[in-house]
Amino acid sequence: MRFETKTAKAMPCRLLTCFTASVILLSACGEKKDKKPAPADAKKTAIPKVDAFIVQTRSFAESIEVPGTIIANESTEIQPEVSGRIISLNVAEGKYVTKGSLIAKLYDADLQAQLKKLQVQLQIANTNEERSAQLLRIQGISKADYDASLLNVNNIKADIDIIRTSIARTEIRAPFNGKLGLRNISPGAYISPGTIIAVINKVDQLKLDFTVPEKYTSQIKVNQLVQFKFEGSNKTYEARVMASESSVTETTRSLKVRAAIQSKDDVILPGAFAKVQLNFAPDPNAILIPTQAVVPQARGKKVILYKGGTASFVDVSTGVRDSSYIQITEGLKAGDTVVVTGLLSTRPDAKIGINKIINQ
Repeated sequence: MRFETKTAKAMPCRLLTCFTASVILLSACGEKKDKKPAPADAKKTAIPKVDAFIVQTRSFAESIEVPGTIIANESTEIQPEVSGRIISLNVAEGKYVTKGSLIAKLYDADLQAQLKKLQVQLQIANTNEERSAQLLRIQGISKADYDASLLNVNNIKADIDIIRTSIARTEIRAPFNGKLGLRNISPGAYISPGTIIAVINKVDQLKLDFTVPEKYTSQIKVNQLVQFKFEGSNKTYEARVMASESSVTETTRSLKVRAAIQSKDDVILPGAFAKVQLNFAPDPNAILIPTQAVVPQARGKKVILYKGGTASFVDVSTGVRDSSYIQITEGLKAGDTVVVTGLLSTRPDAKIGINKIINQ
């Protein structure tokens, strides 16, 4: 009897425990049923957004700056033809001289003495030749004897011409009208053919020499005007193309061009360094894109195009550039959409979106 009583009392506790567990279990199941699965889009990676540029053609005038040198129309170093001691020096430093002006005179007393000796011999030879001619007319001598006397006259005349030429070489004269530079010797100095007495420049017409890269050689024309500046002056001067070399220099792959300076200004000096500005004919259908849109590669250059929501890498050839834009000569056409941001993180054929369009 006692056993049954304890069992009857314990039954309600067990039932209560089971009921509580059932309620908790049902609640948990209800919570699991209430939770909805996360949408599939939330699990996908977000598509990166980039800025883009729409390619358009426009007129573009290309210009480049190249180094140049101002030169005189004529320039030469005044040097003697023979060795000797200077007895007279007439170098007016920094002054203009006319063609034929005597610059320097070398010692020629020995040559003058030889000339006088030959002149005396010529007088005697002429007298003998006249006598021989008279004797020949009366057949007093043979024709061979007369020819010998005439030959002697001609030989002495030739020797006199040689001496006079040697004397002329002792006189150093200006080869053309020009401006003398600084003299490098003093009176009494012994000079040789390698000695430079002074430099003379013909500065009434100055020229401009400059080099053009090989790719622009076809755009250089005779009579084309170019502009240049040089240190020491803020003015812009003009020069007209005269001629160019017949071939491109192999070492530098450039063409040497010569132009005649149109302005005459005393501040322009031969030998001065010049910055030459070349402006070429405009291209009405040039393609320009932002400079940062070009991706350098080990072999060539690429740009990223936006095509149907994906990134497409294409090879391009470039031309001139400035601080903002670069010219594309091959690889793009009008209407293409070029990616200009996020270039390092964009992979070929990757999905991308447009954040905004950058205007040209």
